[in-house]
Amino acid sequence: MNINQIMETVKMLDDEKLDIRTLTMGISLVDCCDSDGKRARTRIYDKIMRNAGNLVKVGEDLALEYGVPIINKRISVTPISLIAGASRDENYVEYAIMLDKVAKELGINFIGGFSALIQKGYTIGDHRLISSIPEAMRVTERVCSSVCVDRKSTRLNS
Repeated sequence: MNINQIMETVKMLDDEKLDIRTLTMGISLVDCCDSDGKRARTRIYDKIMRNAGNLVKVGEDLALEYGVPIINKRISVTPISLIAGASRDENYVEYAIMLDKVAKELGINFIGGFSALIQKGYTIGDHRLISSIPEAMRVTERVCSSVCVDRKSTRLNS
């Protein structure tokens, strides 16, 4: 790097408030499916904690190393309608509560995946998740919900 590039970077940080909006970790939960919802939620919790346990620290270390603040740390998971749909649960609010608990324990800003993908069909799991969204958003703080009805999706934050 030459001095002009360094000065331009300093200007972006100081004057233009350069930052990284979000650091996101995606986690597949397909292997957490279970006919017993409680067991599925335990598997989800354990897998997220195991895989994302250091996400905030890594984000802070990167911000410190490169001198660029990272504003949000988040996790995105497999749509819960797909995972919970394998269970006998009729209401999915407990999944949202568990996701919120994980987010708080990890210190992340939000967790996405309390979602349904209905652009190509509407399963019982999708219906149950959509029916659970109002209560799930009311009782959680860091859960992000979405319903993909076409190529665009509608996102709801708690």
